[in-house]
Amino acid sequence: MEPLQSFDLPVTYKGKEYSFPASLVQRGYAHRIEVDVDGTPVYFEWDEERKFRALIDPDAESSSTVDPGLVQALMQTLEALLG
Repeated sequence: MEPLQSFDLPVTYKGKEYSFPASLVQRGYAHRIEVDVDGTPVYFEWDEERKFRALIDPDAESSSTVDPGLVQALMQTLEALLG
């Protein structure tokens, strides 16, 4: 998947400001946003109701280290920016 556009995604989580590298990538006829969370790719894509869902590859070596609350905060940030 070739990134169409790269950007930094700012998020506030547990009272701290973070910035994660992200990119818009094309997957078939759809697009998804890939966010690098400390070396683990987290994919955000739109569902049928145009809301985001998050996907983490369970086979990724560091997938178990991604905080679910942080993923939720990233999703809320994306919905605020793109919703």
